[in-house]
Parts: sequence; structure tokens; C-alpha cells
Amino acid sequence: QVQLVESGGGLVQPGGSLRLSCAASGITFSRYTMGWYRQAPGKQRELVATIKSYGSTNYADSVKGRFTISRDNAKNTVCLDMNSLKPEDTAVYYCNVRLELYGQLTYWGQGTQVTVSS
Repeated sequence: QVQLVESGGGLVQPGGSLRLSCAASGITFSRYTMGWYRQAPGKQRELVATIKSYGSTNYADSVKGRFTISRDNAKNTVCLDMNSLKPEDTAVYYCNVRLELYGQLTYWGQGTQVTVSS
């Protein structure tokens, strides 16, 4: 069974930074996209950033230039470096894995809380 475990969330002041990490286990397929999504209070879950198996990245307009996604294929991990954090970045952040050749197969982590407040 595939399992995704996030870590690194917490409380940070505006303008600060955090690194989120996600460790995946039980993955037997070779090509998959890893990514981060978030859900703020009263809002739908939205894409933050994704990175494909070959390294191509995609970012939400709201985080471009501030967040950086990376992955370590040997360790089956994905990280999200968040800089210049704003109060509007406050949300539960979820790790995601999706097969590139069979997108219907997707997995989610349990989520980690990020709170940006002074």
C-alpha cells in the first residue's frame, strides 16, 4: 500500500520561510508526478506545485517566484521550499502522487498545517 507522510509544517511569521517534505513508501511504478496541494479555511483544495518524473515543474500563479518544488527519486521524496510567506498561504498542505500514464491512480498524504501569522 502506498503511503505518503508530510512533515515540516508549523507557525511562521509573514515574510518567513518553511520547508515541507513528503516521504513516499510502497511505490512500485516508475513514472509518477509528485506535488503539493493546499486547502485554506472555507475554500476548495487547490494545486500549489507539481514536479513530473523527468523534472518539469508547474506552479500556481499565487506562489510563482516564492515557492520551489524538488524531488529525490532515489528516496521517493518531494520537498516544497516556501519563502516570503504571506497570511494567505495559511492552509493545510497535502502531498500527492499521481501516475503519469494512468492518472486515475492517485494517492494523498494526511496533510500538514501551515500557519502564517504575526
